[in-house]
Amino acid sequence: TLEERKDSYAVALRSQTYGLLKSLAPWSGEFSSEGWIKKDGKLQPEKHQSKSKWRGSVESKEFLYTKAGEFRSYTVEEKGEDKTHPKEEIKALAAGTTDILSATLKVMTDLPPKNPCTGKAKVFDGDRNFVLKFSEIARETLKKSQYNMYAGPAVSCAVEVIPGEGKWRKKPRGWLSIQEQGRKKGALPTIWFAPLGGNPRRPGLPVKVQGRTDYGALFMHLTCHQA
Repeated sequence: TLEERKDSYAVALRSQTYGLLKSLAPWSGEFSSEGWIKKDGKLQPEKHQSKSKWRGSVESKEFLYTKAGEFRSYTVEEKGEDKTHPKEEIKALAAGTTDILSATLKVMTDLPPKNPCTGKAKVFDGDRNFVLKFSEIARETLKKSQYNMYAGPAVSCAVEVIPGEGKWRKKPRGWLSIQEQGRKKGALPTIWFAPLGGNPRRPGLPVKVQGRTDYGALFMHLTCHQA
């Protein structure tokens, strides 16, 4: 869900696994960001929140920023317990960072009408920081199918997480695991963005996602859209 005003924005995302995948990996998440649109077009978050549930265990996080771009505070709760790290421990990790939704939305808003799909932002997730990098692959025309409702021009864009400082596991997990599996098979995770609603100047929205894994290719498709 996207909401843009003259000088502010809000974006929210809800996601969960379904069917067979849900039985194997019962996960759901709710994420939101809101902040200011600066005169130079920069999206400066004021607040970012996330709440994820994995096998009945809930983790909630909240990140606060100043309008000038400084990181204010961070809190985390796991299984009802406060797990917030001392501010001194995260101050250096969070310096100069943004949140993942704001970073992605910036790429989406910069796309129209024919700008390249490129972007790089430093993101802090509570335990570590990383660079979120977008790189254009190709311009193409997608056809409507039994899986995907969208037909029309789109741009495919590789998404890469480049680990930075903080607590990283020796064995990659989650998105990083999928990314590295795909890298070995010659393809990073890919998102197709398209101008839904017929207006080429509106933000490019995700209509298709692909990830190559050790178990085969994983696809996600757009099935409905409301302007």
